[in-house]
Amino acid sequence: QVQLVESGGGLVQAGGSLRLSCAASGRTFSSYAMGWFRQAPGKEREFVAVISSSGGITYVADSVKGRFTISRDNAKNTVYLQMNSLKSEDTAVYCCAADRVSGRVYRSALEDYYWGQGTRVTVSS
Repeated sequence: QVQLVESGGGLVQAGGSLRLSCAASGRTFSSYAMGWFRQAPGKEREFVAVISSSGGITYVADSVKGRFTISRDNAKNTVYLQMNSLKSEDTAVYCCAADRVSGRVYRSALEDYYWGQGTRVTVSS
């Protein structure tokens, strides 16, 4: 059974930085793409970033491009989201996502992923 545990969320002032971590277990981590999505109050869950199994390919949403970076450490079964220059509109619950199928990079359908419980990020202006 795939388990994803996020950490690193919190309260930060606008312009600040946070690094989110997601520790995965339950299968061969290095075979699957990993991603981050977020859900702000009253809004639908939206894509933030995804990284391929090897880490060689990444996609980042336009809204965070140039500010957020996704990375992974396959030796530690962990994926990261470095968030810089945070804005109030980045306030959301950030969820780690693990592709259900190996060999893919990006899937837009939420049902294609396993999910963590999420970690809350609040950016004060």
